[in-house]
Amino acid sequence: MTRKRVLSGIQSTGESFHLGNYIGAIRQWISLQEDYEVFYFIADLHALTVETKPEILSKRTLAAAAQLLALGVDHKRSAIFLQSHIAAHNQLGWVMECMAGFGEASRMTQFKDKSQKNGADRTVVGLFTYPMLQAADILLYQADLVPVGEDQRQHIEITRDLAGRFNSRYGTTFNLPEAFILKSGGKIFDLQDPTSKMSKSSGSTNGVLEIMDDPAKNVKKIKGATTDMGKEVRFNEVEKPGISNLLTIQSALTGKTIPQLEDAFEGVGYGDFKSAVAEAFVTYFSPIRERALNLLEDEPALIQILHEGAAKARVEAEKTLNLAYTNLGLVR
Repeated sequence: MTRKRVLSGIQSTGESFHLGNYIGAIRQWISLQEDYEVFYFIADLHALTVETKPEILSKRTLAAAAQLLALGVDHKRSAIFLQSHIAAHNQLGWVMECMAGFGEASRMTQFKDKSQKNGADRTVVGLFTYPMLQAADILLYQADLVPVGEDQRQHIEITRDLAGRFNSRYGTTFNLPEAFILKSGGKIFDLQDPTSKMSKSSGSTNGVLEIMDDPAKNVKKIKGATTDMGKEVRFNEVEKPGISNLLTIQSALTGKTIPQLEDAFEGVGYGDFKSAVAEAFVTYFSPIRERALNLLEDEPALIQILHEGAAKARVEAEKTLNLAYTNLGLVR
C-alpha cells in the first residue's frame, strides 16, 4: 500500500526554536513519520524576505536542522533538506507567479499585515510573491497533506487554486494537496503576557522559552512567569491566564491531563508549582539540547545529512518540474 505524502517547511527566525514551535508543529511532524512518506525542509529562501547578515543566516539554518534532528526527525525515514539546495523551488515558483493574479496575491493576510505595518517602501517584493514560492514548495513534491495551523489555511487554499488553474489550462500536472490541520497540543502563550501567543516577534524574549537556551535561563523565566493574585493552581483562561498557560505547558511535557495536574497541585503554592514546571522543562529538553549541540559540533556530518535529504527530494522535484515545463510547452 502506497503511503500518502506529507510536505512541510519551517523558517528559522533565530538560533533556537521555542516551546510554541515544538508543541504547535514540530512534535506532530515527528509522529507523522510513522504513517506517511515525509519531506521536511528548512525554508532558508523564505528567510530572505527579512534582511539578515549572511553569517547569521547560515548559523540559524544549521541550528534549525540540528534541532529538527535532535527533536526526532529521522533522516533515514524522512527527507530533511534545505529549500535553497533544490533549484526547482525557484523555477516552479516563477511559474506560479505567472499563474497568480495580482488581486489574489494582494489579499494574502501576511502581505497585507506586514506591508501596512512597515510601509510600501520598506516591504520587499519577495513578501508579495511569498505565497507563490510556497505553492511551488508544496506542489513540487505532489504532496497529499500539508501540516499547518488553522491560521495558515489560506496558503493551502491559494496553492490548490493555482494547481487547479494550471491543471485546467495545461493538463493534469499537480496533485491538489489537503491541509492537515495540526491538532492542538494546547496553545502556548508568552510567560510575561499570557494573553498573547508565544512568539519571538513580540519584541521581547523574556516570556519565550527557547529550546537551545541555557537551562538556567529558562528556569528563571518560568519562575518569573506572570500569574495572578490568587492561590489555587486551577485552569481558567479568563481569570487565571498565567496559571492556565503553565498548566498547559506542564501537561504537554509530562503527558498528564489538566484535571490530573489540578489534583496533583491542590494546595500547592505558585512558587512550588512553577518549580515543578521548570523541572519538567529542563528534564524534557536538556537531552535534546545536548544532541543538537553535538550535531552542530560536526558541521560536515550535519551538512552531509542535508545533502542526502536534498538528493532524495531532488528526484521528486525535478520529475514534477519537467512535467510542468513540458505541459506548458517549454522546449525540453
